[in-house]
Amino acid sequence: MTIKHSIRAFLLTLLAWIGLIVGVTFFSNEAPFALVLFPSKAFLEQVPDDISVISYTQFSLTLASDVTDLPYQLYRSGAWIVLPAGLQGCFTNSS
Repeated sequence: MTIKHSIRAFLLTLLAWIGLIVGVTFFSNEAPFALVLFPSKAFLEQVPDDISVISYTQFSLTLASDVTDLPYQLYRSGAWIVLPAGLQGCFTNSS
């Protein structure tokens, strides 16, 4: 296997992983927040009023809302990639 094939395999794996996470985000409502990657200024102007901005950088935007279809509303407003944010993970903190 050459370096070219290794890089191609890595990129395909990365794209498949991101696609899987995007699909889970779109069809599930488990995450308390949504992370929008590479938000445009036009997207920021179109975010509905019932969605709160938690944090913002030039590369990502973290949003929260009580609506049940948050990822759908973000895609409809012009988001390119919406990922889940604020999940606790597989392990819980048992005290």
